[in-house]
Amino acid sequence: ADIYASTRIVATCGIGTNLFLAKVALDIMAKHDPEGIGVLDRRRFCEALWHHRPLTDFWMIGRGIARRLEQHGIYDLYGVTRCDPEILYKEFGVNAEYLIDHAWGREPVEIADIKRYVPRSHSLSASQILFEEYNAEDALTVVKEMVDDNVLKLTERHLVTGHLSLGIGYAKGAGSSSHGSQTLAVLTSSYRVLREQCVGLFWRIVKKDRPIRRLWLSFGHLCEEEMERWDLFTDVDALEKEKKMQEVLVEIKQKYGRNAIWRGTDALEKATAKTRNTLIGGHHE
Repeated sequence: ADIYASTRIVATCGIGTNLFLAKVALDIMAKHDPEGIGVLDRRRFCEALWHHRPLTDFWMIGRGIARRLEQHGIYDLYGVTRCDPEILYKEFGVNAEYLIDHAWGREPVEIADIKRYVPRSHSLSASQILFEEYNAEDALTVVKEMVDDNVLKLTERHLVTGHLSLGIGYAKGAGSSSHGSQTLAVLTSSYRVLREQCVGLFWRIVKKDRPIRRLWLSFGHLCEEEMERWDLFTDVDALEKEKKMQEVLVEIKQKYGRNAIWRGTDALEKATAKTRNTLIGGHHE
C-alpha cells in the first residue's frame, strides 16, 4: 500500500514455506488477493492449485513441457502426482525430479544452498547504449566511468581481476562492432591500473572515424582479494592508499546514494554516470 501511495506502482508479494511455494504464491495467488499478498504452505498449495490450469502458469513449466505432459493425459499438477514416475523420468530425464517435487509443493533447495554456491568462473560486466552518437574521445570518457563503476563493485565484493574485455558498437550502418580482450600480468582492483589498461585496449580496437553508440566492458578471472598479485615494480604503499580511498567511496555511495560523490570526469559534457545513476532499470522514473 505504501509503494502504491508513493509511486502508483502496484506491488505484490509471495510468502511460502519454501522457495517454490513463495514463487507460486507471488505468480498466481497474489494477483487475486485484495491485499496483493499470496501465502502458501504445502496443504494450501494442494487444495488451491493442484487443479489449476494452465500448467504454464507455474514456474519452470513452459509450453514445451506442458505439451509433452498433455501427450500423457496430464493437464494439471494433480495429474503429475498420479503419474507413474518412470514415465516422467523417461520423458524428462533428471528434470522429472523437479517436476515431481514441485507437483507436491516440495523444494529441496534453500537460501543457504544458494549462498554457498560458488560458480566455477565468473565475471563482472557493465554495458550501456549511449544517449546519442559519440566520437572516440567522448566514448573514452564513458569507458573510464564504466571502469570506475566496475572497480567499486570489485572493492565492495573484495575481489580482484586479471582479465579485461571491451566491446564497441557503432551507429546503424557504420559497420560491425569492435571487440578486444587482454590478460593482465597482475591481479588487481586498482582503478588507476585498470583504467590505464582499458584506455590502451580501447585505442587498439576502436575505429576512430565511426560514430559510437554502444559500449560494454567486462572484468574476468575474478579471485578473492587475498589472491592479489603484483610485479616487482609495483608501488605497494600507493596501491594500499588507493584501495582505502576506494573503500571510502563505496561506503559513501552506499550510505548517501550513487551520486553523493563522483570523479571530475563525471562532470564532463559527454559523461553519462551522473544521469544513469538517477535511472531505474535504465529508465527515468
